[in-house]
Amino acid sequence: QVQLVESGGGLVQAGASLRLSCAASGPTLSGKTMGWFRQPPGNEREFVAALTWFDGNTYYANSVKGRFTISRNNAGNTVTLQMNRLKPEDTAVYYCAATAVNSMPAMARPVVYDYWGQGTQVTVSS
Repeated sequence: QVQLVESGGGLVQAGASLRLSCAASGPTLSGKTMGWFRQPPGNEREFVAALTWFDGNTYYANSVKGRFTISRNNAGNTVTLQMNRLKPEDTAVYYCAATAVNSMPAMARPVVYDYWGQGTQVTVSS
């Protein structure tokens, strides 16, 4: 069973950057898709970004495209989310997740993910 642990959240001002990490342990991530989701206060969980492990392709929500970058560390089974030019509307609890689904648009749906981390809070002040 894959276990995921996020880190790197915090409180920053608008325009700043944060880097989230997701450390995976357990079975290999080969063949899986790693996703980042977020849940703003009072809202549903929403897709942020995904990376398909077998080919390294990346996918982004329109709201973060050009500001966020998802990447992987092959050696360490770690997936990172580099977030630049943060906005107050990026405030949310951020979760990493893993699924065997590797095509869009299915990868953007939380329901297809089998494994989830505990989440890390990101707060962006104006």
